[in-house]
Amino acid sequence: MIDTFIRHSEHQGAMSFKVEVIEKISALITAAFGLVAALAWNGAIQELFKLIFGDQSTLAAMLVYAIAVTIIAVIATIWIGRAAAKAKDEGKPAAK
Repeated sequence: MIDTFIRHSEHQGAMSFKVEVIEKISALITAAFGLVAALAWNGAIQELFKLIFGDQSTLAAMLVYAIAVTIIAVIATIWIGRAAAKAKDEGKPAAK
């Protein structure tokens, strides 16, 4: 009986470890794709700034770029968070 319990516990531990490894790899791959997308957007936004403001590589121009991108990122993060919360609430059963 104890042997059965130990084998079951070892099996559960191995499955739990396997699931945890898969979840971590999934998170890392997702983060990697996010970084690639961020770098692509960074290049596109830099070119847009060059088109609008000219080829300025001064500290002031870089600060304006960094501030603008930060503001856009904050607004997008808030917007996406609200959309995710709304979708999550829509998936819940109605309270009686």
